[in-house]
Amino acid sequence: MTLNIKLREINDVYKLVNILVGFNGDVDLESGKYKVDGKSILGIFSLDLRQPIKLTYDNEEGAEQLYEQLKPFIVE
Repeated sequence: MTLNIKLREINDVYKLVNILVGFNGDVDLESGKYKVDGKSILGIFSLDLRQPIKLTYDNEEGAEQLYEQLKPFIVE
């Protein structure tokens, strides 16, 4: 599953990590040429958060539940 998300404030980063750690599988976040572990707060803060970020989740199990929880962050 691949989505574009937007983290508008610092608390969004903490909320996102809290959601992602509850799911098995790898989550990657990409911004430009940089790719980090989506479950790493420090990694996320190293990205350019002014722009939408590409989120990739590699596990089919739980993808629908994850999508529902990420709805507040999803951008088109």
